[in-house]
Amino acid sequence: MNNFFKVITWCLIIVLLSCNTNKSAFNDISISKAELSDKIKGGWAGQVIGCTYGGPTEFRWNGTMVDDYVPIHWDDERMSWYYENSPGLYDDVYMDLTFVDVFEKYGFDAPDSLHALAFAHAEYPLWHANQAARYNILNGTMPPASGHWKNNPHADDIDFQIEADFAGLMSPGMVNSATGIAEKIGHIMNYGDGVYGGIFVASMYSLAFVYNDTEFIVKEALKTIPVESDFYQCIAGVIECHKQNPDDWKAAWFDAQKNWTHDKGCPDGVFVPFNIDAKINAAYIVIGLLYGKGEYGATIDITTRCGYDSDCNPANAAGILGTMIGYSNIPGYWKQGIEKVENMNFKYTEMSLNRVYEIGYRHAVEMIKRMGGSEKGDSYVIKYQTPRTVPLEVGFERIYPTERRNVNNRLTGQSKAVSYEIDGCGFVLSGYAAVQNNQNDEVLEADLYIDNNLVETIKMPTSSLVRKHDIAWKYDLPEGKHFIQLTPKRIPADYHIAVRDLIVYSSEDPGRHTY
Repeated sequence: MNNFFKVITWCLIIVLLSCNTNKSAFNDISISKAELSDKIKGGWAGQVIGCTYGGPTEFRWNGTMVDDYVPIHWDDERMSWYYENSPGLYDDVYMDLTFVDVFEKYGFDAPDSLHALAFAHAEYPLWHANQAARYNILNGTMPPASGHWKNNPHADDIDFQIEADFAGLMSPGMVNSATGIAEKIGHIMNYGDGVYGGIFVASMYSLAFVYNDTEFIVKEALKTIPVESDFYQCIAGVIECHKQNPDDWKAAWFDAQKNWTHDKGCPDGVFVPFNIDAKINAAYIVIGLLYGKGEYGATIDITTRCGYDSDCNPANAAGILGTMIGYSNIPGYWKQGIEKVENMNFKYTEMSLNRVYEIGYRHAVEMIKRMGGSEKGDSYVIKYQTPRTVPLEVGFERIYPTERRNVNNRLTGQSKAVSYEIDGCGFVLSGYAAVQNNQNDEVLEADLYIDNNLVETIKMPTSSLVRKHDIAWKYDLPEGKHFIQLTPKRIPADYHIAVRDLIVYSSEDPGRHTY
């Protein structure tokens, strides 16, 4: 009976979200060359502005909002300071630029393998799904397998969501072109909801070229996501909450927290107050766009104050809104200091904002023509695309986290094997390879045994750039008791593998533990 009512509820929401169809009834859209350029600049600049504003709060407010009385400073030195002193803040920009560069060098038909190799061999640091995918690719597992949840414990994480902006910016008004690019590249590092986050963001960018209504853009972009997915339900819930409480963003925040703050995939977020899942962070983007009501500062500030990944989320929100209103209409207060960095290359790249403005414009023009549009005098005619829904993917299906065990073992060349008993169908062992006394980087090795059977020889680089994000995992064991053992194979003196946490999964839903 509960399932019946759940289905009925979501059917009603779908109907409500589908009611406003008149806006997408046209086929051809004319946009001036100057406006196209201005919107592309607004999208790229918006990312940097939003990311910079939220930088000081990133993952400092986990599971709670940044209170209204907490000041978040902004001045004309903020961007240049981060460029020069903490360039890793802009990982959600320089990742985009990798894919832009591949399209620039190899054309729009470049296979996902070229994008994957460029991404894997780049010199910038990565985290979560991105780093797990980098390790996979460097060790012979190519996309889409590199992002699949059985090969990547972070497959539902935010990674592609924060770096999908380029797909929408090169596809003005052509949302299915944007989703096609996002589907291909998103599977390098993500799967299921993790890919949907990038598709959704790219779709909103694409639509922001042709609509001036943030509420409509959010609803229309959501049509690209399968209604059966958790991602769809999360965002639809925010939309419904906004309908019921249009002036209280904190009501939407509490509702999203109540329903979606749990993390079941990312080993770093299971049973702890940390969440880098795509769904909840996308909800914060949407909260900013809906409750910001088209006002630039309010949109950035609300998205930031939602917490968790509070630099990447306002980067997406500010980029989407910047695309909608154009660079020239971003208030001067928020553009202060941007002229100091527009000619500076992002670290680890040979690309600056000014350069990507130019390349981004050319790519958008090429896509317009490629998709049947044309040039007419000082304008381009875009063949508008009605959003299509991408296929359903479900990551971490029918598995449930049941235990997080802090083990804190150190595996050396001289130590005995470490072993753990679990009761369930799967596990993740989190940890890292480490070196002491300034020794050279090495690749450490340990044998993984499950139920006394050798499963694999694990290779753990000590180099942070190419590290393995988690030591070992398995999600498809028969439900029951299992014996896991790590045996050192090649660990030289002054090196060790630190085993931090054991996360256990079951195929049986444990239900609620409330008393």
